Amino acid sequence: MTVPTLFGIFTMMMQAFVDTYFIGRVGDRELAALSFAFPILMIVTSVAIGLGAGTSSVVARAVGAHDHRRARRLATDSLILSFAITAVICAVGLATIGPLFRLMGAPEDMIPLIAGYMTILYSGVPFVVVGMVGMSSMRATGDTRLPGMLMVIAAIANVILDPILIFGIGPFPAMGLNGAAAAALTARGALFIGAVLLMYYRLDMLSFNRPNPTELRKSWADILHVGLPAAGTNVIIPIATGVVIAMIARYGPDAVAGFGVASRIESLMLVVFYAMSAIIGPFVGQNMSAGKADRIYLALRLSTVFCLGFGLLIAALLALGGNWLPSIFSDSPEVTRVAGLYLWIVPISYGTYGMVMVMNASFNGMGKPMPAVMVSIARMTVLYLPLAFAGDYLFGVAGIFGAYAAANIVSGFFAYAWARSVVRGQCDKHATPVIITESV
Repeated sequence: MTVPTLFGIFTMMMQAFVDTYFIGRVGDRELAALSFAFPILMIVTSVAIGLGAGTSSVVARAVGAHDHRRARRLATDSLILSFAITAVICAVGLATIGPLFRLMGAPEDMIPLIAGYMTILYSGVPFVVVGMVGMSSMRATGDTRLPGMLMVIAAIANVILDPILIFGIGPFPAMGLNGAAAAALTARGALFIGAVLLMYYRLDMLSFNRPNPTELRKSWADILHVGLPAAGTNVIIPIATGVVIAMIARYGPDAVAGFGVASRIESLMLVVFYAMSAIIGPFVGQNMSAGKADRIYLALRLSTVFCLGFGLLIAALLALGGNWLPSIFSDSPEVTRVAGLYLWIVPISYGTYGMVMVMNASFNGMGKPMPAVMVSIARMTVLYLPLAFAGDYLFGVAGIFGAYAAANIVSGFFAYAWARSVVRGQCDKHATPVIITESV
């Protein structure tokens, strides 16, 4: 189930990678503006991930119970809910662009640049989020090929449009940073249309009948039971990242740009873990409803082994390429120095970060979102931020990056222990006892 999703997410991350490269060719100010915008965009994306997790959890359990009508109703109602929530978020976002980015430490002369970029993106966010939630419904049915295909097509379209709109090719004027936003908006709009069409015609998971108000409220309550905590879980990360960017901003815009470059490289390196976390939720949900405890235990154990092994491989690769990869995006010595420093320190913790993602998705798949919330709060606010302030005081930027690695390592093993405990309790409620023999 993970492989088709892996291809889809990989192409989306590669598109962001290419996007950063083109913006780096425009200038370091634009690259810094993109870095300032990154945590805000991640907050909006986190809402989509949360609503998608809630949708995936309830739809997967309905599919596992062989209730297609309920699954279709939940999938449809999730799109209505996600559009309404993100429309409100975007209205608030548009009204607070200036104050928010000043609070994050953006220089005054960069505010107009950031505002133009964010205004374009905010205007299309509801459609972006609805498309992402629709793909979560598809994965919940066990079909990961269709959403994977949609993501690949959208990413390719974005990469094609990027140079055309950023640099101005043919009849199109050069739009710079705003061109990157326009390209992303166009590609994600196409993804939204594709998701709706496939859900309706291919999977029979969408109804255009007027919903019964009582049933609609019940669907929204079920989705938000997981979706609201899941969104909160994911929002914690970009909020903490925004605080960290404000800390790094004291070292200058080039340091912020370097952090942004490293973050984009990191996103591409972690694509396998993102794919696994998108799949493990519906996998756990369906197997829990079917009472197959042994499959859930085995999935968590194998996922952990894979995360640790693959994480070490990524760390080794970045240790070799951490000095030259940032130079692809910028010629500034400070940008490349900060990005290279990040890629030397943080990757040692990528395996345990993957464990956090997989275990949190498992909690959501079981309809038990609060452990995921607690793990994320502990990781970002109890561990990361206090350690980052201490590391900044003692070692500067390197201390901030070391704090992130330490928080990932502690949180990963904590999440795994908790997930095993929760799985055991949940499966005892849904199945006859299954004796599991597992080597430690």
